[in-house]
Parts: sequence; C-alpha cells; structure tokens
Amino acid sequence: MLEPKISVIMPVFNAIPFLGESIQSILNQTFSEFELIILNDKSTDESLEIINKFKAIDNRIVLIDKEQNVGPANLRNEGINIAKGEYIALMDADDIAMPNRFEKQFTFLKNNPEIGLCGTWFTFFGAESKTIKHAVDSDAIKVSFLHSCNIGNPTVMFKKEVLGNLKFDNDYVPVEDYDLWSRLLAKTNFYNIPESLLNYRQHNTNISKTKIDNVNRSVRRVKINQLKHLEISDSDPKIDAYLNAVSLKKKLSPEEIIESINASKYLVSQNAKVQYFNQELFEKHINKVLIRSIRNAASYNKSFYRFLKNDAASLFSKISLLDRTIIYFKSLKGK
Repeated sequence: MLEPKISVIMPVFNAIPFLGESIQSILNQTFSEFELIILNDKSTDESLEIINKFKAIDNRIVLIDKEQNVGPANLRNEGINIAKGEYIALMDADDIAMPNRFEKQFTFLKNNPEIGLCGTWFTFFGAESKTIKHAVDSDAIKVSFLHSCNIGNPTVMFKKEVLGNLKFDNDYVPVEDYDLWSRLLAKTNFYNIPESLLNYRQHNTNISKTKIDNVNRSVRRVKINQLKHLEISDSDPKIDAYLNAVSLKKKLSPEEIIESINASKYLVSQNAKVQYFNQELFEKHINKVLIRSIRNAASYNKSFYRFLKNDAASLFSKISLLDRTIIYFKSLKGK
C-alpha cells in the first residue's frame, strides 16, 4: 500500500489499561487501506511499549513519540498535517471501533460527495450502557449544535480537503471538538450514520469545579460564535437572552424567560434574512427550548402568566393543557 485511503489519528497519553484493545479494533477493520498514526504524548506508563509491539507486527502503524506533553488538540493537528490519506478518521485510545466502521463511513462519503464529514451513533459502555442517537442529516445537526456538540468526536471521518486551514484550537480544550466542528459546519455538510459503530468508554471520574467552569466558559464561546452567523455580536447586551433562546438553561427567572422569548423573535427574523439555518428546524428548535425553559422556570407569578397567555400566546398554546394548568396555579400562589 503506497498511499493509504484513510489516515487514522489516535492521540495517546497514559492509556495502558485500554490501549491494546483500541488499537486492535482499528487493525481488525474490514476496510484495510489505512495508516494508523499514533501520537504518544510523553506517556509515563507502558503505553509506548504497547504501541511498539503492535508497530512491529503491522506496518500500517506510524508512531510519533513526543518529547514534551502538548495535549490532544495539538496532537490531532499534527496527525492531520502529516496524514497521507484523502480521508481522516479520528479515534481515542480507550474506545473500541466496530469492525465495519471504516468500511461504512468510507463508502458513504464516496457515494455522497456533498457530505464532508461523517460521524456515527455510538454506545457508552463502562459505568452504564446507552446508545447515543444524534441527529442524522446536516440541517438537523447544524441546528442541534446551538445546544451541544451532536457529533461523537471519536466517530468522525472527514475529507481532509474540506478542513482547509481550520484546526483544533487548544484554547477551547476540553471542548475543542465542539469548536472545530461548529466552524466546519459553515463550510460543508455533515451526516451521522444512524447505527452505533463505536463503543465509547465511560469513566467514573470526579471533575473539579475549576474544570467544569472552564468547560462552561468554552461552550459559551462556541455558542456565541455560532450566533455570529446571524449577525449578532458577542458584545450585544442581549447576548444572554439570545443564548437562552437557543440552548436550554434551567431555573431562569420569569424576567429572563420573557427576555429570551422576545429575543427569539429577532433570531427568527435574522435567520430568515441570512438563511444560515433551516428556517423550519430553527423555529422548532427555539420553540422547544423556550417551552422547556417555561416548564423549568425558577418561579412563577401572575404577571408572568399574563405575558405567556397574551404576549406569547402562540408559544404557550404549544404547551400541554395539564402543564398550562399547573403553571396557572403556581402563578396564583407565586411559586
């Protein structure tokens, strides 16, 4: 094999408990024309020894052994830069790819040239077993990205040429994938194969408050960047209301929900003008977020109920009669 069709990028850092199983799941693929670029990020366990054992028996493995720890975002960028394949597949060092994953993704991308990136559904295993079924077609994926990343990063395969000068941004770690894919969505179409083709290992770990705060800040930045496609500046004084209209935040005050409902009207009109999102899906998404916000409000009062019934009548009518009745009585009691 002079030129592989697929380049697989696998960052590794102290992955010894699961690394061998993950590498083997790639080598066992029914589609065999690939190179597996493994980037060892100065592991302090026996990861390097495991990689070398596999490399000695399979010449499709390319090892990059880092002298300094640089982090997964930088590793993936380096792997993509040296990749020889027309297609790039991502893989984590503790997950397990189903044997036909590459075959199905490669075939789909070849047969659908308008699609630049193809993910798949995946199944959590470890602490619990649950299959994650993300949105399938590109319009739905793009809208869903306003709330969260609807592509499983280790399920991704994409055409290298569509990436252009885009790359993983270390400033967004640990949600650098959410950032990159939200930017790439503006350049090409996405698709999720509606089949679980990867087992995603779930770990029981305690995440520090500092890390959670960092994640929340980065996620907020990604969402604000997406709103820029609707010509909304990150310095807009109503930015929180716009965000709350497209991404659920529970326990909002009645005043915050009213602001979000009013802000949503501008979002809808802006999208109708620039046509970045599918208009029908965009409006359905916003309505769903706002309805859930109303149901999960921090409190209720009479003036809030009057606003919902009169000024937001179209939206309020989409809430079930039972929930509207409950909201009414909570509003009377001021709870």
